[in-house]
Amino acid sequence: MEMNVDNTKSAAADESRDEDRRQTNQSCKAEETKIEDGFIPDITEIDIRDQYLVENPVSKEAYADLKHYAPCRLGIGKAGARMKTLPVLEFRAAHSAAQDAVFSNVDQDFIDNMGLFTVQTQCTSKDIYLTRPDLGRKLSEEGVKTVEEKCKKNPKVQIYVSDGLSSAAVAANVGDVLPAVEQGLKSYGIESGTPFFVKYGRVGAMDQISEITGADVTCVLIGERPGLITAESMSAYIAYKATVGMPEARRTVVSNIHKSGTIPAEAGAHIADVIKKILDKKASGTDLKL
Repeated sequence: MEMNVDNTKSAAADESRDEDRRQTNQSCKAEETKIEDGFIPDITEIDIRDQYLVENPVSKEAYADLKHYAPCRLGIGKAGARMKTLPVLEFRAAHSAAQDAVFSNVDQDFIDNMGLFTVQTQCTSKDIYLTRPDLGRKLSEEGVKTVEEKCKKNPKVQIYVSDGLSSAAVAANVGDVLPAVEQGLKSYGIESGTPFFVKYGRVGAMDQISEITGADVTCVLIGERPGLITAESMSAYIAYKATVGMPEARRTVVSNIHKSGTIPAEAGAHIADVIKKILDKKASGTDLKL
């Protein structure tokens, strides 16, 4: 009789454990198949000029004015003696975006859609480009031949695009800037040469390109070294009758071209105006009095 009671208790205990296992398995399966309909916002899209993280500023008006002038990390608040979580994450995201801009390449489809052919400098990789700036100022032998074959000879203006230190800047701005420059020059009756793209290019490559094409004015649209405010800043370097080894002071620069700086379409029109003045004055850089 006692044995039957023990067997009954043991069977009941086993059944209870099995039921617990079934419930646990069902719970785990439910958790595994649970789907949340949500997303993580891109914090790099936040305009920090509109971000007020100081909870009780002494003067709200002065705080707002200070934030309005520039997209700098001003008045980001703190949690005790530390920075708040959001500014820290934004800082890291901006740093990552800057790294991506430097180490990534301009998408070939974008270059093709812009109607540009591609030549390369004597740099054979991104690492060599970053460590040997001198090689980024010289076209490869094949690049020289390609420019000689495909570009118009002795144009008034030769415009080309280069990745520089930010492929993101090229992708974000060239689509608006290049057509605006060409349209502006056309409105002035100024002839421009055949545009193209230079991979792994430094600013100084424009000197050799000027000599090859025989252009009166050479203009390069190039990605600038990215910072923590933007990774998409582009500049236009312009020179009158540039030659290899000329002083840097002979270059005119239109800088800070991006959506939060000089708007790309407006920058294109301004670049065309500057080129017109350079042709009229036959001078550029510090020799040009605007």
